[in-house]
Amino acid sequence: MDSAARRRERGGGQDRKIEERKTERAIFLVDGEHYPPVTADAVRELAAQRGWEPCLLLFLGGAEKVAADSVPDFGGLPVRFPSDPAEGLEEALCELGPRAVVDLSDEPVMGQRLRLRLVSLTLRSGASYFGADFTFTPPLREALAEKPSIAVLGAGKRCGKTAVTAHLARWLAGREVPCAVVAMGRGGPPRPELLQPPPCGIDCGYLLDQLERGLHAASDYIEDALIAGVPTVGCRRCGAGMAGAPFVTNFREGVALADGLPVELLLLEGSGAAVPPVRADLNLLVVNADRPPEELLRGPGAYRLLISDAVIITMCEEPGADDRTIRRLEEGIRSARKDIEPVKTVFRPFPLKPVEGRKIFLTCTAPQHAASIMADHLEREEGCAVIGWSNALADRTRLRAELEAAGDFEVLLTELKAAAVDVAVRFAMQQGKEVVFLHNIPVAAEGEEEGKVEGLFAGLLHELRRARKGV
Repeated sequence: MDSAARRRERGGGQDRKIEERKTERAIFLVDGEHYPPVTADAVRELAAQRGWEPCLLLFLGGAEKVAADSVPDFGGLPVRFPSDPAEGLEEALCELGPRAVVDLSDEPVMGQRLRLRLVSLTLRSGASYFGADFTFTPPLREALAEKPSIAVLGAGKRCGKTAVTAHLARWLAGREVPCAVVAMGRGGPPRPELLQPPPCGIDCGYLLDQLERGLHAASDYIEDALIAGVPTVGCRRCGAGMAGAPFVTNFREGVALADGLPVELLLLEGSGAAVPPVRADLNLLVVNADRPPEELLRGPGAYRLLISDAVIITMCEEPGADDRTIRRLEEGIRSARKDIEPVKTVFRPFPLKPVEGRKIFLTCTAPQHAASIMADHLEREEGCAVIGWSNALADRTRLRAELEAAGDFEVLLTELKAAAVDVAVRFAMQQGKEVVFLHNIPVAAEGEEEGKVEGLFAGLLHELRRARKGV
């Protein structure tokens, strides 16, 4: 867990505040397809215009305009010739701590795949990446929390990030480790809102009251509080950049609010692919198994993986993801982060109240094949009869139609997501039906050691405490 990535992040990190000064140290990416005097003049011109101090020229290759068997002369500017451009840049970023990387290369030396790889490495270091007609700026992740913290990041929407966060919070509570969750969502409150779950738990009355207040009653922080029973702070965000920076958010204020609670640690939950704009001690990345590996491994999207300390792959079962798809994703993660061994999981539904012997109608956001697996699991493990299900919580029109066609059921068993309250819960209560919420628990996938998820949690907690003690 004490990964080289985190040491680099702490040492020169992407979250440190930029000190104001007249010049900023910059690494320039150059090649031999440009005539060296042209490159040297361009470096000096840009340095003068932008206030950059050239601390290194990194030669990426190319020999068209470089004399054979000679070292190109860039007018006395310091230059390195790495055998691997990505490894060379990573080493230089760590050693020199520049605030900018300036791309003066081009095809055929600099293809788009390599360029985007270098962008992600630059962002992870805390520097900005400048091209002729583009700029990538690292997400601002300030160190605001006084309490120890673990961030749960998502590779995208519907990867199971909230379910993993809630399961981690329940696991911590079961070991008498007081924690609070800070979550941001696209339907969060205008000001950070603290939710202290009552001893009897959150009920439908509370959720419907949220609707009356004009709030999103199925916001992630409410789901966390309902499932885990721990204090949660709800925040909002709008928009997200390619590396996950929210455009507008009140998450920092939410962390400040949570920091004053009588808990031992904080869980900072992202939203979709948006990354919390606050530095955590450790980062846990959640990736769905059917996500194309290039979305996680290439370009700015790789930033999330590069700053993470552990990875959970969810939904590792057919027909959603076959063995080949999962293996490609695993191999890609290991190639980018040799210090991380991803844990493969599947989700299994767990009703928060007993439903044995009851006739159930299930509502969820899962894909059709996953909803069918959920229904089979409930009948087998919980002893209920699932008379029907709808996976249309995110489609209000279809959800209403499928609820109206549901037939005679006794209990609505539902995830707390999307239209769960304003459509599903309201419908059930109008029909005099009982409502039970469920938690999707991540469990080890077939072939994985049982209890591996909880083992990963234990490792994170141990590393968090060890790092905070300065061991």
